[in-house]
Amino acid sequence: MSDTTDRPAWSWPVTLTEGPLRLRPLRLRDRRAWRRVRSANLDWLAPWEATPPETGGAPPGYAGMVRLLAREARAGRMLPLVVCLDGRFVGQVTVSGLQWGSLRSGQIGYWIDRRVAGRGVIPTAVAMVTDHCLLGLGLHRIEVNIRPENAASLRVVEKLGFRPEGMRRRYLHIDGAWRDHLTFALTSEDVPGGLLRRWRETCEA
Repeated sequence: MSDTTDRPAWSWPVTLTEGPLRLRPLRLRDRRAWRRVRSANLDWLAPWEATPPETGGAPPGYAGMVRLLAREARAGRMLPLVVCLDGRFVGQVTVSGLQWGSLRSGQIGYWIDRRVAGRGVIPTAVAMVTDHCLLGLGLHRIEVNIRPENAASLRVVEKLGFRPEGMRRRYLHIDGAWRDHLTFALTSEDVPGGLLRRWRETCEA
């Protein structure tokens, strides 16, 4: 299922732009900005952060994380991107669990600096990366899995018109425990003209 020999248009690194928004790979020189934004949002992000269920294993440091993300991206298993607004680091959006072969799917996760939340940054970033995956890379399906308590993330998929597909019980280890998640998805047939175009039209209406 995860065979990458039929990837139609895979390339890394990749940069996507839309007005003042730019999505690009995480770099070693982002260390200070990444730590500053993460530290400022620690309490806000903690309830939604993935945590390893095993104990005793130390997470990789910043440099190790950058190298790991780049390695996974080069292998076609992940699309990890930084979200920059007017040149300022404000979050991340990542397509993980990339599957090729007969499935051709991926899962989007994201986080954003609380100081710019509610300004359409993450919906636009998700629309951008969804179009890159469905229209550019030839994926067929993109899904987002969200804790039912995460009202802000639920608003993102609602705004973008992702289709609700039900509950996955104890799906991901988040904030120290196995948590239920609601699943939302889009396929290429759902947005033949692109999700970003539909999102722009919604904003202009």
